[in-house]
Amino acid sequence: MGRVVVILTTAAAVVACSVATVMVRRRVKRRRKWRKVVGLLKELEESFETPLERLRQMVDAIAVEMQAGLVSEGGSKLKMLLTFVDDLPNGSERGTYYALHLGGSYFRIIRVHLGGQRSSLEVQDIERHSIPTSLLNSTSEVLFDFLASSLQRFIEKEGHESISSQDVKRELAFTFSFPVKQTSLSSGVLIKWTKGFAISEMAGEDIAECLQGAVDRRGLDIHVAALVNDTVGALSYGHYHDPDTIAAVVVNMEWGNFWSSRLPRTSYDIELDAESLNSNDMGFEKMIGGMYLGDIVRRVILRMSQESDIFGPISSILSTPFVLRTNSVSAMHEDDTPELHEVATILKHLGVSKVPLKVRKLVVKICDVVTRRAARLAAAGISGILKKLGRDGSVGEGRRRSSDKQMMRRTVVAVEGGLYSNYRMFREYMDEALRDILGEDVARQVVIKAMEDGSSIGSALLLASSHSVRTISNI
Repeated sequence: MGRVVVILTTAAAVVACSVATVMVRRRVKRRRKWRKVVGLLKELEESFETPLERLRQMVDAIAVEMQAGLVSEGGSKLKMLLTFVDDLPNGSERGTYYALHLGGSYFRIIRVHLGGQRSSLEVQDIERHSIPTSLLNSTSEVLFDFLASSLQRFIEKEGHESISSQDVKRELAFTFSFPVKQTSLSSGVLIKWTKGFAISEMAGEDIAECLQGAVDRRGLDIHVAALVNDTVGALSYGHYHDPDTIAAVVVNMEWGNFWSSRLPRTSYDIELDAESLNSNDMGFEKMIGGMYLGDIVRRVILRMSQESDIFGPISSILSTPFVLRTNSVSAMHEDDTPELHEVATILKHLGVSKVPLKVRKLVVKICDVVTRRAARLAAAGISGILKKLGRDGSVGEGRRRSSDKQMMRRTVVAVEGGLYSNYRMFREYMDEALRDILGEDVARQVVIKAMEDGSSIGSALLLASSHSVRTISNI
């Protein structure tokens, strides 16, 4: 009997030892995987770093590129485009005006009424619509017929007291968020598409005529009277409310195509660019734009999944470009629940479920690294514009920063877009970087004003302003 007990005891000890060995091996394996992920995170932080000296070099480069673009056409990747806008609205404008804004994945239609005073601006109606992805690479006729049909429905729902009951032709400003070479306030040809659009037949076409043709085909009594870049519209709206507004993010130059060897470009940026519809183009925009930040975060998570299974099996959803949007990045980054429930929910939508809390914290850190770089680069872009305009506290190019506070005037920069307005951490990082670059004294004089629908409303204001000028000229 004693021998049996000894044998059983020995067997149990062997089993226990085997189980312990397996458990130890698993723990060691997990630790190795985690160390691998920690190494990838450190590599990410280092490659996305934006030290102050690098940012200041970018500021100088942007100011130089702006000057080169002004000196000669094609002299810079920053296209310093003429706007044919001679005056900004001053509050005396009157009448009812319309605007249609074609942005990236959306468009807006608005109607505003102006009563001759700044306080009398009334946005009477506004609609926001998504653009079906099928239209991004369709034909110009299909795209503009879609816009015209939406405009028709917008007008048909107007009340009897609207402009439709008057013997007056509606005037519309077409706000266009793509690079255009303008030939007048109301006409301009498309230079190239950005933001995912790829309708090749439209290059060189007059954008205003395309919309006017679609409107005419539907028999609408509308005149496309102004073609306005979205940032010029934002500048107009900002100036209407605050005359100290001297720039919008960003004045009518396509800063998305800015390039410098000082930009912290990484393998994730290179892969995103190579797989985009406009590869080797708009490199700066792809590092800071709200359209792209979500996909950069997705690519980082995907790589960590490929090199370590801490996220579990790689899902086909996670491998889909642009499946992670920037508003989801914002929600994860700013998740303040103890268990990071929002992070868990969004990861589940990406096919990644049941990840431990420390992995969810890792995802928050990834969002932080990517967003911080974008915000600091955007701050460098704004500072470059201020430097070119002489509003960065310097006496002049090549001179030392002035200590004379009389040289520092209040400067308002109008900013439009959910990235700044709705993403608190992006906003805080950008404001912090502006203080770092400009210094506290100058930064106090720089006011960043977020505006909702500013580019659309501002375009209508520009149309009204030009109408007032024409009326005065005809007197």
